[in-house]
Amino acid sequence: MKDIWSAFAALSVGFLIAGSQPSRAETVVIDLTRWTPPNISTVGDDPFGKLVKYGYRLFTDTADEIGPAVSDAPKRLTGNNLSCGNCHLQAGTQPYAMPMTGVWGQFPQYRGREGAVDTLEDRVNGCMQRSMNGRALALDSREMKAFSAYMRWLSEGVPAGAKLVGGGILRIKEPTRAADLGHGAEVYAQVCAACHGADGLGRHAQNGLGYQFPPLWGPDSFNNGAGMSRLLTAAAFALHNMPLGTRFDVPVLTDEQAYDVAGYIVSHERPNKPNLDEDFPIRLQKPIDTPYGPYADGFSVEQHTLGPFGPIRARVKELAAQSGTANPGEPDNGSHKADAAH
Repeated sequence: MKDIWSAFAALSVGFLIAGSQPSRAETVVIDLTRWTPPNISTVGDDPFGKLVKYGYRLFTDTADEIGPAVSDAPKRLTGNNLSCGNCHLQAGTQPYAMPMTGVWGQFPQYRGREGAVDTLEDRVNGCMQRSMNGRALALDSREMKAFSAYMRWLSEGVPAGAKLVGGGILRIKEPTRAADLGHGAEVYAQVCAACHGADGLGRHAQNGLGYQFPPLWGPDSFNNGAGMSRLLTAAAFALHNMPLGTRFDVPVLTDEQAYDVAGYIVSHERPNKPNLDEDFPIRLQKPIDTPYGPYADGFSVEQHTLGPFGPIRARVKELAAQSGTANPGEPDNGSHKADAAH
């Protein structure tokens, strides 16, 4: 089925996206920074409600439900002891912390990483195989149905195709230099180590198999194919959400501190995902801070990992203009000179 989607996408991605979303004049804007999330305690015990509650447990207590050390061997679906909620904060409802609110109505959508139109289930399995360093869920499994039900429940009241203010993460004001790992280490020691540990290996929860504060590198962290292994993504997330409890509009870190500490974090070893050369079949759509090749722009892995990113961005745009490639270098969570404001 996915091959059919891929072939169809290659012929008419623009038509699919335009046809599945409201026109620009009709697009509804939903401000998640002012949105009141639903309360899980209100969910009933009907079949859908049971799936929603299981999805909530999967999301917030992943390691104890489907982690690599659970007693039921067939349930060992993730390869680390992280929880989805370690990145999608407040059970997937915190604005600009990659919230799940409204995501249900954003799919199917074209994604450059696969070079195809993905379903929501494809996206869940991308997280399972990357951030969770595990294996794909069967589409008809109770776990996949529960994840889908939870995200559908979170999205109640949000029209399909709505523009989500507060979705994803905010960009940073990106320095025009490579990350300073020495400065990043200082910021980490001063701000991050109290929670994530001086060794970056996190702090386990008092009860259960998961983490109170997740590891940022090492064998139980996300793998190098995860979005958080990219400097600009990690920096944007840290600036607007860390330390825990930070609001996007009142950051604790400066842009330069977030940039450097993100460089320090992504410079450490973590699990390797196989077959990363298959990602981004349209190479010019590869994010400029992707820390693994192949690339179409001639820059090194080191510069793609730690910057400076401006020269890469400029070259990718030049090549894209020559070839007619859409969305070059995206998703791009760093700022352009003409787009430096938060």
